[in-house]
Amino acid sequence: MNRLAQSALLFLLGATLLHSGMTDLYLRYVKAGLRPLVLLAGAVLIATAAATLWYDRRGAGHKHQDDDDDDDDGGGDGEHGHDHDHDHHHEPRITWLLTLPVLALILVAPPALGSYSASHTGTALQKPFGFADLPSEGPLRLGVADYAGRAVYGNGRSLRDRELKITGFVTLDRAGSPYLVRMGLNCCAADAQPVKIALTGDVPPVLSPDTWLEITGRYTPRRTKDPVNNGPIPYLEVTMAKPVPTPHDPYDETWNT
Repeated sequence: MNRLAQSALLFLLGATLLHSGMTDLYLRYVKAGLRPLVLLAGAVLIATAAATLWYDRRGAGHKHQDDDDDDDDGGGDGEHGHDHDHDHHHEPRITWLLTLPVLALILVAPPALGSYSASHTGTALQKPFGFADLPSEGPLRLGVADYAGRAVYGNGRSLRDRELKITGFVTLDRAGSPYLVRMGLNCCAADAQPVKIALTGDVPPVLSPDTWLEITGRYTPRRTKDPVNNGPIPYLEVTMAKPVPTPHDPYDETWNT
């Protein structure tokens, strides 16, 4: 690949990262806290592309000057011209196809990981170091991981007799049992793992995988085991369920709490 193609590819990569970091697109790949690094990487790649192109043109200018000096000295014989032609060979145009994956990242945003990944991966619920205090009045809005951790490892002490509101997407196991799920990230989408809540009570009779729901319900001490890895899954007694749009950050923000 010649320098022009290298510069173009670096520029496209940098522009893609800047575009992703300045919109919510980057949330499909990495966790929210990494936004500054995404923007910095994009700026560095664009600067590198500009520097590569500048040095290449500067070097070409010096080379042409040297060639002119050689011609003035009588060095323009056939052998020299033959070497000069070889120095300016052209790269195959197929190398520009390397820009297509970069353009695909700009034009086609991949969906966030959903029910297929969740149904084939065991719950990643881990015992937290502690639990933050909850408001003493009103409905409690909790993340899936927060509810699951309090229900399993806190024995539901902070959840009893409270109205709970939890948002996640639906997945079904092989037996058709419904779960409310959020995928959590340690770093990026490549290491995403699910935390699951089993649903009981007034569950809608028809549920489609990947449908996002806001569940209103109550804590129940009932538990089950994940059919994939035998990890603990708490139940939530549903009193109402309504569809909601996919959140701008589809991954669980309470993953590390």
